[in-house]
Amino acid sequence: MPGIPGLRAWWADRPPAAGAAVMATGILSVGLHLTGAEAVSRVALALACVTWAALAADFVLRLLGERRRWVAEAGSPGALTAVAATTVLGTRISALGRQTLAEALLALAALLWPVLLLLVVRHWKRRMPGGVFLCCVATQGLAVLAAALAAAERTAWLAHTALVLFWLGLALYGLALARFDLRQVLEGAGDHWVAGGALAISALAGAKLLIAGDSGLYLWDDDDRGVLRFVTVALLVLDLAWYLVLLAAEAARPRLGYDMRRWSTVFPMGMTATATLSVATAVGVPWLRWPGRVLLWVAVAVWLAVAAGAVLGARADGRDG
Repeated sequence: MPGIPGLRAWWADRPPAAGAAVMATGILSVGLHLTGAEAVSRVALALACVTWAALAADFVLRLLGERRRWVAEAGSPGALTAVAATTVLGTRISALGRQTLAEALLALAALLWPVLLLLVVRHWKRRMPGGVFLCCVATQGLAVLAAALAAAERTAWLAHTALVLFWLGLALYGLALARFDLRQVLEGAGDHWVAGGALAISALAGAKLLIAGDSGLYLWDDDDRGVLRFVTVALLVLDLAWYLVLLAAEAARPRLGYDMRRWSTVFPMGMTATATLSVATAVGVPWLRWPGRVLLWVAVAVWLAVAAGAVLGARADGRDG
């Protein structure tokens, strides 16, 4: 069949950050579920699951058969998309009531997280691209999934673990920000949006922790809850500020054409929408749901554009092969 060698080469050359496609699709599924668009949400979930399974199989094959390449790629920030994608998928599956499967995904992500985080941080340099914030995203992804499971199963220790991960994620954000090259805001190929997306998933983690505390568990006193509420709202405000800055930069310096790193644009946009919807529920501010809905459908439109670019790019590579 013509083009198959080209498609194989395209897949073989796929960077570790390809996991951002699962993150983007998975978080849209979560957001669509929150707005009641269940049918579309489940279609997105199915796509995310199929992509995750393919990437997971390739992850194992490279680990077993191409050890040097695996180690080299594991040191790049994009490797942490393996953790983040697994937690996003687990969060959506938990919302379906499949807690055992969600627990298995949490356990898998928790096993990968320290190994990949250590390898990535050891290779940090000055003036890093937006992928540097994936250290925060992966950590907060664990916090989100652990908090979601704590609320679903009324398990206090999971909520307390999620709280520790939440604060650790914020510390990692600060370290990543010190390494981030601000010129990427105008020059980045897509992953510069993770600077805002990391704040969005942090806000989502805070919202999930607040919801877990309202589920019948006694997790903290009123003062501690007040601090968590304040920090969660502040994170959402900062995320929305980043969103506006990044949007203005895209308008001032358009970067058209498909790049795989554009999945790392879709994810923060979808995560900002989902965080807004979740914070609206967690802190009791219903009017926030409207901007959350608008941001969600904007993210869906961008997902469609990036997906179309990915398909056209794969077809072109297939013809070249």
